[in-house]
Formats: sequence, C-alpha cells, structure tokens
Amino acid sequence: MFDVPPVPHALITGGHGTLATAIRAQLEQRGWHVHAPSHEELDVTSTPSVDAYIHALSPLALLINNAAILADGPIASMTEHDFASVLDTTLTGAFRAARAVLPGMIAQRQGHIINIGSHSALTGPRGQANYAAAKAGLIALTHTLAIEGGPHNIRANTVLPGYLDTKFSATALAKHRPAILAQHTLGRLNSIEDAARFIADLHSFPHISGQLFQLDSRLSPWG
Repeated sequence: MFDVPPVPHALITGGHGTLATAIRAQLEQRGWHVHAPSHEELDVTSTPSVDAYIHALSPLALLINNAAILADGPIASMTEHDFASVLDTTLTGAFRAARAVLPGMIAQRQGHIINIGSHSALTGPRGQANYAAAKAGLIALTHTLAIEGGPHNIRANTVLPGYLDTKFSATALAKHRPAILAQHTLGRLNSIEDAARFIADLHSFPHISGQLFQLDSRLSPWG
C-alpha cells in the first residue's frame, strides 16, 4: 500500500480580502488546505489571538502575511494613532504571525513565509508615511527571516503585487487612475488573478529566498 503524501497547509492573514480570496483559490487548485480567516477570527494586532489561532492549526508549510490597513494623510496632520495603527497591523502583525509559525516550521525543517508588500515601500508617496514605512519594514523583515530561517530550510520572500482593482485600492484608483496608469511603462495594471497565480507559484521554487518581486511595469531606482 502506497503512502499518501500529506496535504500541505497554508495560512493567509487578512484572508477575506480580494487578493487573499484569489490566492486561496489558486492554492486550493494546487491541492493545498488553506486557512484564510477574517479579522474577527484572527486579529493580527493581538498576540494572544495570533498565538491561539496558529497553535490550533496543523503544521504550516506556508504563511502569507496579507493583512494591512490604510490611514492616509499628510505627515503634518497625521495622528500618532494613525501612524501606529498602520504599523501595528501591517508590519508588527506580520512579525507576530511569523514568530508564531516559526517553531513548527523549524521542527519540520521546511516552511515559506511570503510577505505582501507594496511599491509604496520603494517610493514613500505623499500621504502614506505610515503605510510606506510599514511596507518598507516588511522588506527588511523578509531579509532577516531568510537569513535566520535558511539553516532550517525556511524561506522568506516579499511580493509587490502592484495596484489591483480591489476594494483596498478602490479609493486611490477612483481619484488618480490616469496618473497611476501613466507610471506604468505598459500603461495598465496587473490583474488580481495573475498576482494570485504568481504568489501561489512562488512556493514551488525551492531555492528562492530573501527576494523582492515586483509584479507591475513601474520602474524604480537601483539600490
């Protein structure tokens, strides 16, 4: 009688978002068991919530840190609460989730953490000091996770999906779509389906870690 390979388990934080839903569908097509909790089910700003949720799961092969919030505004009028809350969800939330999954990944000597970043991390756009800082921090967090996880066969990567036609980007696209499209050398946005497919496929490349992947046609300075 042949042994049946175990079904790999994945967790997507911010699991009810448009991109998260598309990623879940892509992973499930590949045979994954996907946990994609809502904010009410998994509050990444709460260490007890994160620890309790993750410790109740089967060992995870993949964590996708997707949870994020916006509280845009100019620095001169941005409150400390708005700055701190965006970092707490978007950056510290990813840290909490990564910290909680690492013991299980170390024990099984395999795992992959994908952080969903943003092009804002590379440019620091007007009105997004908090969001840009949080997403820039995710890139640095990814590097450290890759360095510390490498000896245990644990990978970490950051993906910048680009502007997508999601609820999260709806306000910016409604106000600035022509200007946003003008930043893209191809004059068009990435699609939700293609971004989700790339993120799901990334896990299948076992020798890639510590890398940053931008999925649209905007150009960024070197370095």
